[in-house]
Amino acid sequence: AQVVESGGGLVQAGGSLRLSCTASGLNFDYAMGWFRQAPGKEREGVSCISWNGGSAYYADSVKGRFTISRDNAKNTVYLQMNSLKPEDTAMYYCAARPGRVGAMNHDYCSGSWSSAYYWGQGTQVTVSS
Repeated sequence: AQVVESGGGLVQAGGSLRLSCTASGLNFDYAMGWFRQAPGKEREGVSCISWNGGSAYYADSVKGRFTISRDNAKNTVYLQMNSLKPEDTAMYYCAARPGRVGAMNHDYCSGSWSSAYYWGQGTQVTVSS
């Protein structure tokens, strides 16, 4: 089983990027989360989406600018990032967490997801001012 992110890059402030995360070999229902970690900072839960796409959570720092979605037919989750700011610069990670949890919230989508879940290698997002 593996999870692979793509779509990072360098963009000017105010610009947009769309990150993708494709999972393979996961033969169970799972929530997906996007996390980010900037140098010298703790990992932050950015956004999470439930196994069926029915519930989503956004950190306050990205609410109104980022949109998470998933296409279960393609085993892929997307993070559309608009109005990017320099403070969004970080390594972005995607992870799959097994289970049919219906409600996404801050506690569920914190940065403390277990290393035993399925994590990707990360994709760098750099926003220049």
